[in-house]
Amino acid sequence: MPRALRRTRFLVPLVLLVVWLAVGGGLGPFAGRLGEVATNDQAAFLPRSAESTKVIEAQKAFRTSESVPAIVVWTAKDGEALSPGSAAEATRALAALSGRPGIAGTPSPALASEDGKALRAVVPLRPDLGDTLPDTIESVRKAAAPVPGTTVWLAGPAATQADLSGAFSGIDGLLLGVALIAVLLILLVVYRSVLLPLMIIVGAVFALGLACAIVYVLADADVVRVDGQVQGILSILVIGAATDYALLLAARYREELTAPGAERFAAMRKALRRSFEPIVASGATVALALIALLASDLSNNRALGPVGAIGIVCAVLSALTFLPAVLVLTGRAAYWPARPKTLPEGADAEAAKGGQAVWHRIAAVVDRAPRKVWAITLAGLIACAAFAPTLNSRGVPFDEIFVNDAPSVAAQETLGRHFPGGAGNPAVIITDAGAAARVAAAAQDVEGVDSAFPVDATGRPAPGKPLVVDGRVRIDATLADAADSDAARETLARLRTAVHAVPGSDALVGGSTAQQYDTQRTAARDRALIVPVVLAIILIILVALLRSLVLPLVLVATVALNFAATLGVSALVFEHVLGFTGTDSSVPLYGFVFLVALGVDYNIFLMSRVREESLRHGVREGVRIGLTATGGVITSAGVVLAATFAALGVIPLAFLVQIAFIVAFGVLLDTLVVRSLLVPALVRDLGPKAWWPGALSRLPKEGTTAGKRTTAEEGTTAPDHA
Repeated sequence: MPRALRRTRFLVPLVLLVVWLAVGGGLGPFAGRLGEVATNDQAAFLPRSAESTKVIEAQKAFRTSESVPAIVVWTAKDGEALSPGSAAEATRALAALSGRPGIAGTPSPALASEDGKALRAVVPLRPDLGDTLPDTIESVRKAAAPVPGTTVWLAGPAATQADLSGAFSGIDGLLLGVALIAVLLILLVVYRSVLLPLMIIVGAVFALGLACAIVYVLADADVVRVDGQVQGILSILVIGAATDYALLLAARYREELTAPGAERFAAMRKALRRSFEPIVASGATVALALIALLASDLSNNRALGPVGAIGIVCAVLSALTFLPAVLVLTGRAAYWPARPKTLPEGADAEAAKGGQAVWHRIAAVVDRAPRKVWAITLAGLIACAAFAPTLNSRGVPFDEIFVNDAPSVAAQETLGRHFPGGAGNPAVIITDAGAAARVAAAAQDVEGVDSAFPVDATGRPAPGKPLVVDGRVRIDATLADAADSDAARETLARLRTAVHAVPGSDALVGGSTAQQYDTQRTAARDRALIVPVVLAIILIILVALLRSLVLPLVLVATVALNFAATLGVSALVFEHVLGFTGTDSSVPLYGFVFLVALGVDYNIFLMSRVREESLRHGVREGVRIGLTATGGVITSAGVVLAATFAALGVIPLAFLVQIAFIVAFGVLLDTLVVRSLLVPALVRDLGPKAWWPGALSRLPKEGTTAGKRTTAEEGTTAPDHA
């Protein structure tokens, strides 16, 4: 090849490298700026059409909706009754807060509990405090402290939001750092290479920077919505997916470099040609599964859908452009010190593709006794799946939202010991003014309602003349049970039935308990709608990729079984090991989308290689070669993805810890059992029938060379799919 032509071949990878360096340098900082456009206001992530959401909108007409309440609780340090003058001192202490920055109005008077051992008052805070909320909460705490002989606690929505802000503070650096360190260590151990892990990590970071920049612009324009949970999942998803796709391409490139007479550019062309389809199909599977979340009525699910899909597209783009460029430019040096060696002419190329000896042995076991292998693994998965119905997804109790001790949780527990369980989190009723008295009376008569009073001109519930805005009145109903309890949700259902029945009331019931109740019902509806949609999307992609109908059905069934088995194990671990009494209502759906879509990823990597080898060697030999050739890279990819999702556990929130365990465990189960044993054994046992109605289905079941025909004119062999 002329020297000038050889030089121009480096132009394209150099241009790609320069472009990605510009992306990394210019857009990388956006990975740390998503917090600027993120919101942790849980009211913004409620079901769009739910009654509780309509109440939030209706509350905007009332002055009290312009604030977020912080509930101050005083208890005697010795556990005895408070002194008679404590209430007056507490009221005076809080009165000094009026007019200070962050305070939205006049704090309420301090009220004593029935046992005389605690006081309670409400301080209204501005809802737009953002990052300054923790400082404002601390100023409230200091102002309340002068009451002698008491301990001060801060509960209520404002205190909870402050603790959430603390939990998500530093999420960008901490989560990303933990994930990248875990990935780097795994890659160094598995591949015994210095440069390759760094290249893969850099490509993943560039993909994350590009994704975060796009999401930042869209969130700033209110096109998408981001909160701390979505922000954390985006980082993990992009790092994990970009690493997986990069590993598949890097492994295929290394394999092509071992071919006799291999040259770096030709090897990369072959590697890209043979990896492009499975990588794009895998990315499309995950991206479209995430896009299906737009069918959800829960706003946080809808928020994750497009944000996650953007991240996956950027991961695919990085794997197919940045990594090929740096691999071509560095050649075999990328794998130093374990550089791939070119095989001599006539060497057994298929043996070189076999990978580690352990995968030769696993493939041999699957080949010898496929029915025994799939029967044993299937029985084990079904046994685990039997516990899936025991997973409680009715929501995480308030005292379990934070994994570690949070001040707002301890304060809420203290509040509940001395005041009605629903104190500070009333059920909010919006009704027509003409029916307000009858609605309040109906609410008061509901079992489980401690009190029900209309809100007056001061913004507080009390007997007397209510505040009327546009012909509507707000009534606060204090529940006897804790707002996040099953008993409170049962009371809420009765309350809605009672007030809806009042003629001419046009009543709506919202509040914290109503939001939980509506979220649970909406989550159940979402699962019933989105699960079939995701399965249909995956099935269509698999049919198009594998040119078969039977095998895609088998693959979808196996990943669905893997998900059920993971839920079963999670139910046992959450209750008996981690001590959770419930899971967030969105956890099963998130777990399904991630596990099924990512589980299909590994099956796509495996079965696309099996199909490629089957076209050359027949179905039986194709399964053996495909499993041994992809075993090491797919397993390492699964371990990397599990480690990245496990990094979510560093954020002390039950929701993310639960997601971290479900996805990490499920990915390992899928990689080590489903993809390594169950699927190959089923395909080996089904033989050519697994590929019906494609060309491979017409090959004889057993022979390794029977699937080839001879071209008499040329004396060569050609696969029977021509």
